[in-house]
Amino acid sequence: MFAARALAKHARLLRPTRLPTRAISSTPSRRSDALFVHRDTPYNNPKIPFEFTPENLKRAQEIISHYPPQYKKAAVIPLLDLGQRQNKGWTSISVMNYVANLLEMPPMRVYEVATFYTMFNREPIGEHFVQVCTTTPCMLRGAYDILDTVCSHLGGIKPGETTKDGKFTVIEVECQGACSNAPMMVVGDDFYEDLTAETTRKVLDAFKKGEKPKPGPQSGRHTSENSAGLTALTEKPYGPGEHCTPEFA
Repeated sequence: MFAARALAKHARLLRPTRLPTRAISSTPSRRSDALFVHRDTPYNNPKIPFEFTPENLKRAQEIISHYPPQYKKAAVIPLLDLGQRQNKGWTSISVMNYVANLLEMPPMRVYEVATFYTMFNREPIGEHFVQVCTTTPCMLRGAYDILDTVCSHLGGIKPGETTKDGKFTVIEVECQGACSNAPMMVVGDDFYEDLTAETTRKVLDAFKKGEKPKPGPQSGRHTSENSAGLTALTEKPYGPGEHCTPEFA
């Protein structure tokens, strides 16, 4: 018995010391079903009626006609988008149920689409929906400065919040596909690119006044041309017959 105890003690002494480790994430994980589970609220529940206006219903029928009858459920994304635009920029449970009924789909199939794509807003938004891109190309060009400028210029709100007057909602988003004109933001359906803190404030001020600022680069560029000027294809292109042997001239 004593030999066994001594052997066990010796084994413990020889056991390597376990070094302290740190988890990759330093913040506690919190489960949330906010993006996937609907909870009835006074402003978002199935009892609130929704249906397309006559103009949008005509547009919806035209969209559905693009697909074979047995595949009309393929129109679910454009119809949800149409419903969201009619519903002041967000997709309520009533919008989803209406689209499901129109396309003769199980409502759950529509819910799956609406909860998967981030283009569908599940909560009400402001009149002007500001999406600031902070993916790598924009980040390297000062996207977080632009995000800070937007939030501070709109009264100190944070990403995901709406101004008290209901005019602006700001969120941080991934790549919007205007990397060569970084940094940029989207307001509604329009891109505002080559932003600085100053031009960002000018764009927001125009919306505050009820004006529509010109979309695109705010630096004076026309599209995505080199800001240093033309550096290639600077010579007159060859015309028909030029530099050909005489028989082909």
